[in-house]
Amino acid sequence: MTNENFILPILPPKQEIETIAILKQLSYSHRYLAELKGTSKTIPNESILINTLTLQEAKDSSEIENIVTTHDDLYKENIFIDSKNPASKEVFNYAQGLKLGFEIVRKEKLLLNKHILIIQKELLENNAGFRTQGGTKLVNSQGQTVYTPPQNATEVLDLMGNLEKFINDNEFSNLDPLIKMAIIHYQFESIHPFYDGNGRTGRIINILYLVLQGFLDIPILYLSRYITQNKAEYYQVLQDVRTKNDWEHLILYFLKSVEVTAIQTIDLITNINVLMQDYKDKLKLELPKIYSQDLLNILFKNPYTKIEFLEKELGIARQTASIYLDKIASVGLLEKVKVKNSNYYMNNSLIDCLINTNVRKTEIS
Repeated sequence: MTNENFILPILPPKQEIETIAILKQLSYSHRYLAELKGTSKTIPNESILINTLTLQEAKDSSEIENIVTTHDDLYKENIFIDSKNPASKEVFNYAQGLKLGFEIVRKEKLLLNKHILIIQKELLENNAGFRTQGGTKLVNSQGQTVYTPPQNATEVLDLMGNLEKFINDNEFSNLDPLIKMAIIHYQFESIHPFYDGNGRTGRIINILYLVLQGFLDIPILYLSRYITQNKAEYYQVLQDVRTKNDWEHLILYFLKSVEVTAIQTIDLITNINVLMQDYKDKLKLELPKIYSQDLLNILFKNPYTKIEFLEKELGIARQTASIYLDKIASVGLLEKVKVKNSNYYMNNSLIDCLINTNVRKTEIS
């Protein structure tokens, strides 16, 4: 269904948003988000979660846009930057854009349009900026136009200015921040301010907004896996606001995604903690002379590790780093892989943990 006469309103929405169903779901979403924030503090080095989960989010978010890569290609992109795989390169750029956005939000305590432009530039490796020309239309799988975003450059700028205020000025709207996150995502996708990369940029904004509001210390709630698994509904809830003014369906969808993804990430962090302890015990038992917490952290910051990582982070010689990794592989904690004139080392247990996270059943359907 389309609405050819639809004109995107400014924020905040004029109608009553906080329905009984939304308030009920909101309590679950807040509960598990708070639990996730606490659980994230149990990992000894925040970069372990940022590095590993950012790559997973990058893969899942890009898959929504039909940019598909394997975990193997993605992890190789992380250690061999000159990869020839274009899909892996795009996914890697997403991860870099997310990390860059996090550093900006942590430093500036704001998420302004100029920051969003920086993130999108990192994603697309161009400097096209906001759309200045018309012709952009959103089509469905049959090629039918389902939505025409604002076509006028001035309108795009005005709407993005309004969105910037909605994101950063907590007095502009007294809605719950998790409800605002859903509204922000809808508004950004409906403005469609860029020629390309709107979906991926919008999903990065989701994560950064939760950090900005203090719900998370680091950007580790990645909603893209949930969206990938519920992709048809994702596009439907966006469209239903435009055609039916149905905010409830959209907000419930995003609140549920927060709950489910928070639970999933809590379990993942718990599993990583258990695995790190297993590695720590085995290294201390079998390789006590080379064990250090910093070495253990490196093995878990990067699913695929290379000699240069140890050289740089431990300040040791290349030959020493090579010996360390070979010894760790010899006791079964890493798998050594030779590529041309270099080697890399796979943490298969960590990779299995990242790919096959078991999710607890949620308390509501």
